[in-house]
Amino acid sequence: MKHLVEALNRDQIFLDVAATDMTSAIQETVRKMVASGILAEQLRESVIETLLQRERDTPTIIGNAVAIPHAYLEGIEQEIVLFVRLSHPVNMGAPDGIPTQFLFFLLGPPNLAAQHLDTLAYIARLTSDDEFRFEAGEAGSPKALRAAVDHFAVRTQSILNTEVEETDSLEYTGRLFGGLRKDVIRRWPHYLSDFKDGLHSKCAASTLFLFFACLAPAVTFGAVMAVKTGGEIGVVEMIVATVFCGIVFALVSGQPLVILGGTGPLLVFTAILYQLCNDLGIPFLPTYGWIGLWSAALIVGLAITDASCLMRFFTRFTDEIFAALISIIFIFEAVYALTDIFQDLDIKKHHDTALLSLLLALGTFYIAMTLSRFRRSNYLLPRFREFLADFGPAIAITVMTVVSILLHEVFLDVMPAPESFGTTNGRDWVVNLSAAPVWVRFAAVGPALFVTVLVFLDQNITARIVNSRDHRLHKGEAYHLDLGIVGLLIGICSFFGLPWLVAATVRSLNHVRSLATVEEIVDTEGEPRNRVLHVRENRLTGFAIHLLLGFSLFFLHWLKLIPMAVLYGLFLFMGVVSMSGNQFFERLSLWLRDPTLYPATHYIRRVPRLTIHAFTFVQLVCLAVLWYVKGSAVGILFPVFIALLVPVRQILRRFFTESHLAALDAEEEPDEEESHWAV
Repeated sequence: MKHLVEALNRDQIFLDVAATDMTSAIQETVRKMVASGILAEQLRESVIETLLQRERDTPTIIGNAVAIPHAYLEGIEQEIVLFVRLSHPVNMGAPDGIPTQFLFFLLGPPNLAAQHLDTLAYIARLTSDDEFRFEAGEAGSPKALRAAVDHFAVRTQSILNTEVEETDSLEYTGRLFGGLRKDVIRRWPHYLSDFKDGLHSKCAASTLFLFFACLAPAVTFGAVMAVKTGGEIGVVEMIVATVFCGIVFALVSGQPLVILGGTGPLLVFTAILYQLCNDLGIPFLPTYGWIGLWSAALIVGLAITDASCLMRFFTRFTDEIFAALISIIFIFEAVYALTDIFQDLDIKKHHDTALLSLLLALGTFYIAMTLSRFRRSNYLLPRFREFLADFGPAIAITVMTVVSILLHEVFLDVMPAPESFGTTNGRDWVVNLSAAPVWVRFAAVGPALFVTVLVFLDQNITARIVNSRDHRLHKGEAYHLDLGIVGLLIGICSFFGLPWLVAATVRSLNHVRSLATVEEIVDTEGEPRNRVLHVRENRLTGFAIHLLLGFSLFFLHWLKLIPMAVLYGLFLFMGVVSMSGNQFFERLSLWLRDPTLYPATHYIRRVPRLTIHAFTFVQLVCLAVLWYVKGSAVGILFPVFIALLVPVRQILRRFFTESHLAALDAEEEPDEEESHWAV
């Protein structure tokens, strides 16, 4: 470590060296060493030949985007440690398939080789750290690179404290406000950096993508809710709630990467409540308001009593089922809406409408998927590939909307935005809570219990998925704080007859992945995939996304230019992308694969094949039950069935060994045994 730090302090650093292979990298680096006075001119050819011969005998590419060329020969009087970052990664045949970008040159006299063993070991540890590789790739100066090494040293020294902190986020304190206080203490030091880290082009791309990704479900859920509630709550109310809650949550929450939004379960509950109010002859909005106020009080009560600690009993088993359900809902809604267009074509006589709608949806999906994968293409320069990958969904929506405008002769359903700002049915914004009968004000606590359970589970499960260790987040968790904020927001929305919002799984996952810097790896089967290297955790994207949604209320007539088919394509894209990384789908795909060609993942190497399939089958049955309950007459009990996944997971201990469950239900995948799926 000492030799490397001393070298960096002497500015023995070359950034953005142009090279196309190891040979050109060595030649260009040695040329720069001579020009900088680090190496004598008369040693140039002998050093180059020695380094190249070493590469021919034993390549020095160790993986993790790193190579360590080294040579020890007469004429070099003192050790030389040099860091080189190539201008762009180069495929040099690394064992893990990651293109090489960082080179550490070690030169010295023949008797110095043994002394460099400590430096070699430290470099191996340093470059295995994802955060260091991200910071080294972003460094714009030698000073920034030295800071990256210092940050690694700090992380290494505090690793035990970090592990304790992660455990404490769901540790029961036994005191009122104990968990809330710890959440604030944990997140407050990062508050300023949450804004600074948002000043990046990747955040701009994320904002544009998530603007449409949040607008589409807000409009769709709002339109459906208007039908289900007789116009009491509609599109404008949904957008207003999304804007208000989103901005507040982005500014004061503990985990600003979570996106709040309308969800299917809450929509189902609201529809059932409206029908129940009609059957009982009581006013809907006042009843809705009282249930919301009771729910808010109960949710805040759960937050201040550390109830989120119960999430310790939830594991990957539950997270995968819940995330799969939400992904399938998005895909199903997109496919169902498109197939509905093709119904009764001969009667409605709109074959051209149906065909163009299908082409627009598939075009949006195809462009977004293709561009999102463009960062590992061989075409264009890296910065252009990164730009197209980041802005892919926004580009897809724009292109397909322009196509629809050019083909204006064909009638298309467009986004059902109202003509002007105002409540859907012209009611007052403030709900008259006194209009509810006295008995309703107290009886509302019953339905509020179901809402509380649903919000508690939806919010915390989504937060668990967002905080997954696979995402490499490092600013800390805040389950209690975020739950309390959501409870307060539900209470405020209830006063104005606005829909209740909670953490939206698919939108939150897409938010995280749109902010992720990834590196490409090649698994044991030779298949490329992306691994999260760093996520730009910030508050600006969440704030800007919902600010843009707020501005959209002043341009409602422009939203009608966007065909619904384009939004269906976006729904399909979001659903498919959110499936990636879900180990449940990966194991499900094994049912169709040749067993002799299974990837050598950690669970396949440790668990018998039939046991893997049995575990996956249990998850599939649980998913099917949740899907059935969601759309059945007992849909109001949906949160109860989600909670029942925990005892189901506990029961599995009787049929599976602990070692097998540990492999199948591991909280984090081992880095050296990553999934076989490509993102």
